[in-house]
Amino acid sequence: MHKDQIKGAAKEAVGSVKEAAGKATGNDRLAAKGAAERVAGKVEKGVGGVKDSARSALKK
Repeated sequence: MHKDQIKGAAKEAVGSVKEAAGKATGNDRLAAKGAAERVAGKVEKGVGGVKDSARSALKK
């Protein structure tokens, strides 16, 4: 597992919590920031997966 995958998963989790808190409190700004952070986390996790796959392929 690549470090970007771990960081991305953490960012995704934090974004989900912020988004839920924003929706629960009616804070549209917090919900939007959380959604953006969640998506950024998914992207970062995907980049880590690509890096991990590339590293595995180069080892063969």
